[in-house]
Amino acid sequence: MAKAPAVYILGGAQSDFARNWTKEGKHFVAIMREVVLAALETAKLEPHEVETAHVGNFAAELYAKQGHVGAFFVEIDPAFRGLPTARHEAACASGSIAALAASAEIEAGRYDLAAVVGVEQMKTVDSVTGGDFLGTAAWYERESKGIEFPFPKLFGRLGDEYDRRYGLKDEYLARISAINYANARRNPLAQTRNWFMSDSHALKSDKYNAVVAGRIKVSDCSQITDGAVALFLASERWAARYARRHGVALERIPRILGWGHHTAPLEFDTKVAESRESAYVLPHTRQAILDAFQRAGVASVEQISAIETHDCFTTSEYMAIDHFGITAPGQSWKAIEEGWIEPGGRIPINPSGGLIGAGHPVGATGVRQLLDAYRQVAGQAGDYQVEGAGRVATLNIGGSGTTSCAFVVGC
Repeated sequence: MAKAPAVYILGGAQSDFARNWTKEGKHFVAIMREVVLAALETAKLEPHEVETAHVGNFAAELYAKQGHVGAFFVEIDPAFRGLPTARHEAACASGSIAALAASAEIEAGRYDLAAVVGVEQMKTVDSVTGGDFLGTAAWYERESKGIEFPFPKLFGRLGDEYDRRYGLKDEYLARISAINYANARRNPLAQTRNWFMSDSHALKSDKYNAVVAGRIKVSDCSQITDGAVALFLASERWAARYARRHGVALERIPRILGWGHHTAPLEFDTKVAESRESAYVLPHTRQAILDAFQRAGVASVEQISAIETHDCFTTSEYMAIDHFGITAPGQSWKAIEEGWIEPGGRIPINPSGGLIGAGHPVGATGVRQLLDAYRQVAGQAGDYQVEGAGRVATLNIGGSGTTSCAFVVGC
């Protein structure tokens, strides 16, 4: 793969994922404004310096009865009037696709400073209706229509496929849940920072932890979240000027070292059928990770300090462990038993709390992962900082393993 021009991350901001915008009486553009202005302040940038904007959003047409979401960026500040903007949709990977589009523009030399915003308002409807909306990230007519909570069922089947091929104990999924909730308690913006989860509670099925579908219980699920995240990407030329302006070394500014993007068939059964001869249950996800590593010059996962992965359900994190190469295929249990994915472990996963702990505003998740990767590399992650974080990888998945986007962030 040819080496692409460098794309630097100058900083960003995130909303408090515990907020309910409907209860606050706020339109999502109000929170976008809060987050973009906070990101400008944090990154020490002026609105007139931004040249283009990309917004990741999954389903504002459903949750908020609003399309044309990219156009709302110009409502944030008068200086943004006339900017080229666009909205990007790839289900739960929408935020990563927005970041890829922005970085591609920078690599092509079209613009030097881009805003990337992820936003989703999800607490506008009841859980059954919301579950139906989320079902449109699958093949709706074939996999979701008339099915209550289709996505827990689909990701429950991911666990079933692991069980069929390699064996899978529920104790391992419970441990993943407990770790992510514990990590979230150190994240001041996490949705569940004041919640508690233990292995025993996550393993138990009762009225407080009901079974949603198959092996998936409430504790195995990511959160329904209102959230927005913004960050700024810059070309090497712009970042060098920025570094001189603020008296920092260019090589100390985190950048996107590598990326991967693969799309598998939409239907879960088709994906699984096509992977029968592969050691990996989701080979296209595996390849997205390998592409990001290759572009970043990463020979193996041992050169990664931490991972922010897509734990929409505990089964998707279980999958990510072996797909990142932390263990051999089918042996994700070993990393859990050995404590490798915990804080202070060999390769901590989701120090932020992930989607289960930090929250999952669908269109914002990929941007949030990149922002957390930036914070880790910059040493700005506070109480959930991974000591000595040099390179941090992300994995963002849309649908039931359909769109896979991976990044490596480092200096």
